[in-house]
Amino acid sequence: MTSRITWAEASARRYERQLLGVPAPAGTPVAEVVSTLLATHAQVLSAAELSVGLRLGGATRQDVRAALWDDRSVVKTYGPRGTIHLLAAAELPFWSAALTAVPSGAGAPPDVRMTPGQEEQVVAAIGDALDGRQLTIDELSEEVVARTGPWAGDLVMEAFQGKWPRWRQVMHRAGQLGALCFAPNRGRKAAYTRPPHFAPLPADEALATLVHHYLHAYGPATPQHFAKWAAAPRGWAADLFTSLTSAGGIEEVDFEGAPAWVVAGDTDFPTGAVRGMRLLPYFDAYAIAAQPRERMFPGAAYERALAGGQAGNYPVLLVDGVVAGVWHQRRQGRRTTVTVEPLGRFTKAQERELREQVERVGEVLEATPELVVGKVTAGPHA
Repeated sequence: MTSRITWAEASARRYERQLLGVPAPAGTPVAEVVSTLLATHAQVLSAAELSVGLRLGGATRQDVRAALWDDRSVVKTYGPRGTIHLLAAAELPFWSAALTAVPSGAGAPPDVRMTPGQEEQVVAAIGDALDGRQLTIDELSEEVVARTGPWAGDLVMEAFQGKWPRWRQVMHRAGQLGALCFAPNRGRKAAYTRPPHFAPLPADEALATLVHHYLHAYGPATPQHFAKWAAAPRGWAADLFTSLTSAGGIEEVDFEGAPAWVVAGDTDFPTGAVRGMRLLPYFDAYAIAAQPRERMFPGAAYERALAGGQAGNYPVLLVDGVVAGVWHQRRQGRRTTVTVEPLGRFTKAQERELREQVERVGEVLEATPELVVGKVTAGPHA
């Protein structure tokens, strides 16, 4: 008999598994929290620090930085959708094989793109140049061109102000293959190094592992939800889910009257509804991955807290597990002003809880916070 799952049940389980109801105990390794989230978007590193810190009892941004730069149990690299994420270093074998097995789009224009052989040369050159070293982008560019040829340095890629060299079009692929990850900034400049060496899993095993992790964190979900999260073709994702269902790794359930999937046997869901308030930063995993999006962003939240239907571009206020406002913080020295724009009215109890959440944001960011309830004037993050 097919299990029937309601939105309330799915929301309660995701909230619990995302460590939003009860944070991980103090002392839990940061890498374990990052793995629980599946991946932590890190285009804005301070937001990634907050995503992790809010889910780990007593943690501050220094704990995340120590995991990244000192013990290197976490790496900052190119993850799902080719965007910058924090990943658990121990999980790179499955991440690398799975991400490189996801079919990509058309790529660069013909006069810009490289041949498969040239791409392999560049990725190898990046890995060699960064092995045991930390280089800025300009230093890395010199090393890559010296190891491959002048063609790699041709200024053909459209950039924000001018042109980038040809080789940079495969930076995200180099990250996914384990040839590159981020190092601590050198002043205002980004720096890169190579992550610990690893052997990728076989592609089929890696893809199965990725889908299982995804469904454990965010299921029930459909192949279309997974395709959107992974920036994968819908047809390919549907075939993948069919194959994994046939193999007995995942199973179909009824989710609000429509088919969706969970890990096989993972059909126990909480019966109680989500209660409470949380502040989630830019690109938080829960706000991006929880589907269907119209239920996660109900009513006015769909217009106010999304950017053209895209989640993550605004920090969001959660009330009882769904988006009910946006917020923004402006830091000046050791102080930060947290402006919260709710889409409804607060009860006295909610006002007290919001102040507690703002205090926790301040603790993670090592700043003294001030709460302002009012209009957020900052636009969406690009």
